[in-house]
Parts: sequence; structure tokens; C-alpha cells
Amino acid sequence: MKIYVVGGAIRDELLGLPVKDRDYVVVGSTPEEMERLGYRPVGKDFPVFLHPETHEEYALARTERKVARGYKGFSVHAAPDVTLEQDLERRDLTINAMARSEGDEHAALIDPHGGEHDLRAKVLRHVGSAFVEDPVRILRVARFAARFGFSIAPETLALMSRMVADGETDALVPERVWQEFSRGLMESAPARMFEALAACGLLPRLLPELDLAFDPKSIPENAPANVATKRLMQGLHFAVREAKPLEVRFALLAFALKQPDEKSARALADRLRAPNECRDALLLAARHGATLRALSASDAAAQLALLEAGDAFRRPERLRTLVDACECAAAGDTGGVDEPYPPRRVIERALLAASGIDAAAIAASATTAGGGVAAAIRAARLECINAALKDT
Repeated sequence: MKIYVVGGAIRDELLGLPVKDRDYVVVGSTPEEMERLGYRPVGKDFPVFLHPETHEEYALARTERKVARGYKGFSVHAAPDVTLEQDLERRDLTINAMARSEGDEHAALIDPHGGEHDLRAKVLRHVGSAFVEDPVRILRVARFAARFGFSIAPETLALMSRMVADGETDALVPERVWQEFSRGLMESAPARMFEALAACGLLPRLLPELDLAFDPKSIPENAPANVATKRLMQGLHFAVREAKPLEVRFALLAFALKQPDEKSARALADRLRAPNECRDALLLAARHGATLRALSASDAAAQLALLEAGDAFRRPERLRTLVDACECAAAGDTGGVDEPYPPRRVIERALLAASGIDAAAIAASATTAGGGVAAAIRAARLECINAALKDT
């Protein structure tokens, strides 16, 4: 029985990056032996075990064979005779197919597919022909392009394009798409993910609601070919610079819709099975983004209407997300924004003013005539916003 550190931990170590998680491959063992040594089984599709003390994952060396469509359509063989090299051969990219013996940082690097060379060359290259068996790997390549800024090897890009053309990506499961796509949005260069998806032809199939286009003659630079693409790419760059959260980056897609309306935004969120906080942020930006971006020239009634539409009095964080997304979109249009962002200053001043009313006192003195308490509170808020406008 021999144990090896594999995959991302080796890659990040060679890049000089912090190693957050370590994955281990166990060669020459069986499930029975692992349990006898105190490891706890957790794998459903193949034998994975948790270390009795560190709780890190240890997987028996395995091979995989595609037997049906879909990400579960694999036949897995895990046995003591499976070698480390065979296990590494099933992996997606050469930079993820390296290993070292556990517990020996000076052990020789095991690198049968040239991953170290590709790391130095900053290239993402598939390991072998088995790459085509899992279309999620296209999304992983795009995500790694966003994480590291690496280029995609021509032969790998050609293989990805062929997979798209052959319909292999039609079997993608929304949950796995969201997992990779959302992680890609949070990488240091998320624009590179969109560029990679466009280069292989998957982007219009994956996100048909978006008006995104890149100039193929500019590859590998992939220059945006229209205003919406430029806005999104530069907006994402600004979002990274300002460390904006996932829901803000996802909401930024509202400003790249072919049809900038709630119906298109809802279709996009449904297709990706986006979680509620991201879905709500996207819909809010689609409904009210244009209004907020033009807010500097608005009156008190328009400002109050936006606060009400965004449910800002009960959930001010929703308003902050909308403003952040609009600020990113503005940066995408101009390459930067005025400091502070003018609509932010306007709507935050309106919210502060309208929140200063004594709702309990108004409720106690309001009559049921003319709309009752709700109308009285709204009138008081409007009066406060008007007063704040006169003071500026």
C-alpha cells in the first residue's frame, strides 16, 4: 500500500500558491483494508475514505470507462492492481495529473504527462482521449483559464470545439454547470472563462440570452466584438478589483441580455439553476438597473419608487447588491467610475432620509381614510426625501 498526494495540491505547490486542500490516491489497497486501518468510507460512485484524524479524502486508485451519456455514465474499476499512472491518466489536464509520495516534500515529482512543463508555459492541455467522456471538463478548462490566466493548447481547444459540435455538451447537468460557472465568476480573471467558452462554441448554447460576441480574428486575445461584451468583460474586471461577491457578479449579466427584461433574466437564472440570492439579484438588476443608473437626474417620487421596488426598507442588502452591479456596469462602459458612484450617493441619501421617519408615531395618529397607515408613512418618506434634495 502506497499513498500519494495528487492533483491540485501539487499544481499549486509548484506555482508557489497556498495549498488549501490535499487529495490523496492510495495504490495497492482495498476497501476492507482501508476500513480496518480506521478510514471511514464516504464515496458513493467510487471508494473514497476519510482519514481517521485529519478527515482528508483518500481515494483508491481507479480507472474509469464511459458506458452511458451523462456524468454518472461511468464504469469505475478500483482494485489493488490499478497503478498510480493509470489513475493519473484519467484526469482532465496535465497540470492536474502530477503526484508525489505522501509525507516526503523532497520526493521526486511523478509527472507522466508533462504537467510541470505546461505550468511553466502557462498552458492548459488535456491529458488524453478520455477528456471527451465528460463535457463538464470544458467548463473546468474555462474556469482554470479564469483562475490562472493560462492559454488553452490548440489541440485541446480543437477537441473542446468538436465536443460542442458533436452535441456532447447537450448532456450537461444544470447543477454541475452552475458549480463550475459560479466558481469561474469568482476567479481572478472571470472574463477569461467567457472567452474560453466562446472560443470553443459553447457560450451561445450555454447562455443564449446573453448578447456576447468576441472577434475570432483577435484570438487568443478574444477582443469583445460588441458593446454588451465589452461592458461585461470590463465590468467583471472592476468587480474583481473591488472584491464584489458572487451575487453582484451574476447580476452584472443583466446588462448583457439580448432582451433587457425580466423574462430573459428569469430564463437565464432558471437554465443555470442559480440559487435564490443570485437569481433575485439578477432579476432586480433586470427590472430596475436602468432606472438606478439614471437616478442622478430623478425626483423624490422616482427615488422612493425605486426604494419600494427594491424592498430597501426591509432588505437594504438587496439595494446594495443592485447598486454594486450598476456600478460595475458603469465601469464596464467607461473603464472606471466617478468616486463615489453618483447613483449610489443619490439612493443612499434617499434611503437615509426616508428611514428617519417615526413609523410608530405615524401609525398611531393615522386615520383609515385616504389609504390609512401605509399611505401616511409613504407620504412622510416622500416629504423627507424632498427635504434632503433641497438641502443638496
